[in-house]
Amino acid sequence: MTDPQLPPPSGAVPPVPPAPQQGAVPPPAAPVSPAPAYPAAPAYPSAPVAPGYSSAPAAPYQAPPGAYQVPVGGYAVPAGEYTAPEATPRRSPLLGVLALIFSLVAAVVTPIVVGVASYEIGRRIPEAMNRAEEFSSLAFLSPARDQVLWAEVSFWTGTILGIAAIVIGIMAIVRKQGRGQGIAALIVAVVAPIIFSVVVIAALSAGGATGVAGLAS
Repeated sequence: MTDPQLPPPSGAVPPVPPAPQQGAVPPPAAPVSPAPAYPAAPAYPSAPVAPGYSSAPAAPYQAPPGAYQVPVGGYAVPAGEYTAPEATPRRSPLLGVLALIFSLVAAVVTPIVVGVASYEIGRRIPEAMNRAEEFSSLAFLSPARDQVLWAEVSFWTGTILGIAAIVIGIMAIVRKQGRGQGIAALIVAVVAPIIFSVVVIAALSAGGATGVAGLAS
């Protein structure tokens, strides 16, 4: 460290400029040089215009006369929310099922009933024919009158049910209310009379053979 009482060495501290006197005019400031100006951008030449075209702004497009024009503002949205169309309700197959039931009764149940009755009629006819005084009066059927009644009832029942099955089956096909069942009912109802006749003939033959064998023994 240096002693404060000793003078500073020469060249260590720059001399302090004298204070300006009161009323003295300060020296003029040095002029400030202006900032350098940059050169302006060169102007590019405009693109050449093709012959037949104008540089003027294009006029708005107008539809030719007679053309379909979209309304101003677009199409109006219908009021209310979109609702999906209701599906076609499925029709009940009641008619087809009913026709099929009638046809099955006519083709299965009535032949069974008439088969049992015809067998008993055929079995009792040979004995009744020997006892009958007049064959033409159908008195030989008196021993089997109950069976004859059952055979007649089954015949008319099968006939009515078969006709009803055909009519209702056609209605079911036309109205599409059980179309498949209606077609099946028509087929079964047409075949039912054939089944009925075959069963009657077979049962009468079997019963008659049994009755003749009983008389012979």
